[in-house]
Amino acid sequence: MRLLAFLSLLTLVLQEAETASLQKERMRTEKPPHGESEAYTDPHMGHYVPSLDDYGEVIDLSNYEDNEVLADYGNQLPEVKVTSLAPPIRIGPTQNTEAPRTPSANLTMTRPTKPGLLESSTSQSLPTCLICVCLGSSVYCDDSDLDNIPPLPRMTTYLYARFNRISRIRAGDFKGLTRLKRIDLSSNSIFSIDNDALHLLPALQDLILPENQLVALPMLPRGIELLDVRLNRLRSTGIQPEAFRALEKLQFLYLADNLLDSVPGPLPLSLRSLHLQNNMIETMPRNTFCDTEEHRHTRRWLEDIRLDGNPINLSLFPDAYFCLPRLPIGRFT
Repeated sequence: MRLLAFLSLLTLVLQEAETASLQKERMRTEKPPHGESEAYTDPHMGHYVPSLDDYGEVIDLSNYEDNEVLADYGNQLPEVKVTSLAPPIRIGPTQNTEAPRTPSANLTMTRPTKPGLLESSTSQSLPTCLICVCLGSSVYCDDSDLDNIPPLPRMTTYLYARFNRISRIRAGDFKGLTRLKRIDLSSNSIFSIDNDALHLLPALQDLILPENQLVALPMLPRGIELLDVRLNRLRSTGIQPEAFRALEKLQFLYLADNLLDSVPGPLPLSLRSLHLQNNMIETMPRNTFCDTEEHRHTRRWLEDIRLDGNPINLSLFPDAYFCLPRLPIGRFT
C-alpha cells in the first residue's frame, strides 16, 4: 500500500518536472531575434514586456460602469486649440475676394505721346478702343457721339466713324498713320478739312465723306482710288484747278447731290465711274472728256458717267463724247 502511494507521488513529481522543462524550452524557442527585439523596446520602459497574467493588475474593468468609463474618457481627452488654420470661407460665383479700390479724387488721364492699341485717349479721357471697337487693324467708331477724330492706334488701316457729330478734320488728326487705307466719315457735320490733313497719307485709297456739309475739297493723296463726296454743299469754286489730274489711280469719283455748276477737270485716264447727278451743271467744254486734237478712244475705262438731274442738254455737245465707250446718262432733248 505504501509502495503504491510512493509510485503515485513519484509519477506526479516527474510530470511536474517534465512540464517545467517544456515551458523553459518553449520560452527559449519563442524569444525574438536580436534585430526584432529592438522594435519592441520602449525607451521609457526598457525591456519590460507585460504578460497576459499582468493585465489583471493593471486595470480591473469589472469595477467600472459604462457611464463612468465614458465620463473618464471624456476627462482624458486632450484639449485641442487650432491657431494656425482659419475657418473655411465660402465664396459665391460672383463674390470678389479683392478689396474695392477707392479712386483718387485727383486722378487725371493724360494723352500718351505714343498711342498704342489701348493707349490712345479720346476727348472724354477714355482710351479710344473702349469707346470704339478695335478689331485687328480696323477701328469702328460709328454712332459714338464724337465731336472730333479720336487719337488712333498707329497700326490703324480702316477707320469707320459714321453717324457722329464731327465738324472738322484738322491737320494732325491722321498724323503718323502710314497704314491707313480707308476713311469713312459718312453722316457727320464736317464743313471743313485742313489742306494738310490728308495728302500726306501714303496708303490712303478710299475717302468716303457723304452726307456732310463740305463746300470745298482739300489736297488729296496721289494714291487715292475712290472719292465719295455725295450729299454735301460742294461748289465748283471749292475744287482746286487740276485737282484730279495728278490722281493717277483714281477710279471712282462720286460728286452727286452737290452745288456744282460745271464738270470738274481735267480727269485722270484711270477713271472708271463719274457720278455728277443732281447738281447745277448747265454747260460742258468740248475737251471735258476727250482731247479734241487726238481723235482716239482714249477713255476706254470710263463707262459710267451720270449727268441726270442737271439742267444741261447733252445733245448740244456731241464732240465731247467721241472718245468714250458709252454715252453719259442724262437729258438729250
